Amino acid sequence: MMLQTTTIGYIDLGLIGGSIARAMREIRPDARQIVFCRHEAAPNGLLLAKKEGVIDEIVFTLEPFAACDLIFLCAPVLDNDIYLTKLATIIPETTILTDVGSVKEEIVTKAEALGISHHFIGGHPMTGSEKTGYANSSMRLLENAYYILTPGKDTPASLVEEMTALVREMKALPVTLVPAEHDRIVASISHLPHLIASSLVNHVRDKEDERELYKNLAAGGFKDITRIASSSPEMWESICLSNKKSILSVLGDYIASLQDIYQEISLENGSAIYEMFATSREYRGQIPQRKASTLERMIDLYVDIPDETGAIAILASMLAANAINIKNIGIIHNREFAEGCLHVELYDEESREKAIAILENHRYTLYRR
Repeated sequence: MMLQTTTIGYIDLGLIGGSIARAMREIRPDARQIVFCRHEAAPNGLLLAKKEGVIDEIVFTLEPFAACDLIFLCAPVLDNDIYLTKLATIIPETTILTDVGSVKEEIVTKAEALGISHHFIGGHPMTGSEKTGYANSSMRLLENAYYILTPGKDTPASLVEEMTALVREMKALPVTLVPAEHDRIVASISHLPHLIASSLVNHVRDKEDERELYKNLAAGGFKDITRIASSSPEMWESICLSNKKSILSVLGDYIASLQDIYQEISLENGSAIYEMFATSREYRGQIPQRKASTLERMIDLYVDIPDETGAIAILASMLAANAINIKNIGIIHNREFAEGCLHVELYDEESREKAIAILENHRYTLYRR
């Protein structure tokens, strides 16, 4: 079922909202797209979006949203709750309302309390970047990214089907979850890592002196695992306050695990320390290959490449010449591999096996994980 959209509205237009707006412009080229600006004057990001033709109009009141067929709430989580309340008194029941926040139970419960859950469905594109704002948005940000949908108990199945189809049109991978389950999962795999990264950076900063040795020597692994600490402080303040229950639960468990690690190192318990690293390595190695009934398995391989100009182009051309379509490609920026390593993601298992045979025949070193 294809969702009919002649007018699409966006509350705010940052990295995620901008990427969705770009994707919608591609798949709904004739739709009118409007953006609400909460500032007195439109910021550069919105002006750029209009100049590029991604949006048609910038509005400074919510009244024009009464004409929208579909509305994306793209502001910080706490602000989305406020706009949801305001829009509930303006939009007709034919308007589909969704959000893109990474906390779902609170806003779905709010929609139920407002009596609009029959045309509201929670959404969370599980993609992003340490860079923020519309200028860094891209239609490709959504491609092959999991896009979580969290219907409430009153959300009709027809709306879930329509939004699922729309997510697929945007080339993302739809997954439907119960709101509370979503919040528990992202608290562990997204919110906790951001807290750890930020606290680790601040831990190192607090040890810095006038020589700035910590900053200047920090590289490799430290920069990799703390990259997400560069994310928007406004957004993460909102997330922490909105998903307080789930975050405190997983944070408490994590603190307890750190205390266990502290104890084992203090006791020089080598077997326990070894077991910690061994089990974490094993589980992490399974992540790309894990397959649940609702998720698609990543089909990929890892290739050692020389650090020289044109190395990636040669490999990509070799695969293309053999009719192998690459889904995604990129350098692995960590020390897990002895040399420079290229991560190549493919569309199917047949392409993967064919690529392995070709690359091994040309004496490339491959890792199968």
